[in-house]
Amino acid sequence: MVARWGTLVAAVAIAGIGIWYFVAGDDPNRVTLLNVSYDPTRELWRELNDAFIADYEARTGKKLTIRQSHGGSGTQARSVMDGLRADVVTLALWSDTDALRRKELLAQGWEQRLPFNSLPYYSTIVFVVRSGNPKGIRDWPDLVKPGIGVITPNPKTSGNGKLSYLAAWGSVRIRGGSEDDAQAYVKALYENVLVLDAGARGSAVTFAKRRIGDVHLTWENEAHLEVREAKGTLEIVYPVSGSIKAEPFVAWVDAVVERKKTQQVAKEYLEFLYTDAGQEMIARHHYRPIRSEILARHRNRLPEMELYPVATIAHNWDEVQTKFFAAGALFDQIYAR
Repeated sequence: MVARWGTLVAAVAIAGIGIWYFVAGDDPNRVTLLNVSYDPTRELWRELNDAFIADYEARTGKKLTIRQSHGGSGTQARSVMDGLRADVVTLALWSDTDALRRKELLAQGWEQRLPFNSLPYYSTIVFVVRSGNPKGIRDWPDLVKPGIGVITPNPKTSGNGKLSYLAAWGSVRIRGGSEDDAQAYVKALYENVLVLDAGARGSAVTFAKRRIGDVHLTWENEAHLEVREAKGTLEIVYPVSGSIKAEPFVAWVDAVVERKKTQQVAKEYLEFLYTDAGQEMIARHHYRPIRSEILARHRNRLPEMELYPVATIAHNWDEVQTKFFAAGALFDQIYAR
């Protein structure tokens, strides 16, 4: 399909993952944004979008439509690099977002354009287990015990998958274990993995709906959603020794918004995440708001825990990708064996 930027184009599915391709129309009183996000953020963005649309239309008198695309974070980043015209990206990992800068789709220094280095919230990886925790899973060492079935997404396609892998590796390092100890532990962990879905939501279905496995490694917010929908058959375990600090950065995509002339509304949309209203919605959906005073008001749903940074594992995200997830790197070596 060939389309001009001045034409309103129908939504089409790309690669079977339900991605929306949308080009703004000529109507000066109607604006459309596409937010390309990672897998388990559907419920969060539904509420944020409704609130921002109402605010924007009240201030400007213009009609605003916000389309959403969800999938594994790495897959989503590749779709944007391959031509999916996202006005904003709200992906799971800094490395997925910065990959767009390397393709000259984002400006240099994109992190400095929004408060807190473009990080409106953070999260972590926790465990979901069957009601009553029949296998007694309390911390990372429990995951490699014989007979424990683990569910986690594929780190080659999913931000959740990468963070689960890194959290497992880091859990050894923070206890004083060596690199060899960490590699041996992660190898044993993946020997217990029963299914590697492409993204976080697929793993949730495998564990909660298909009832495969004893423990699901997932985002904190996804864990709460799973437990709520399971109506008493699942529960959350916060690892005793802590978990990784997950940082989903946000950005507007310069190459798209400049052409569509949507940069101002895209900027306002992402700035809305830092307002009192935006931060409160983020907390209600069990993401950890970046503003400490709002996080403090939600400690009943977001308990304090030890969160170790990616620097525990590697110097930076470039090293993470090269060392663990590039073709033939440690994950491929471990999983192939």
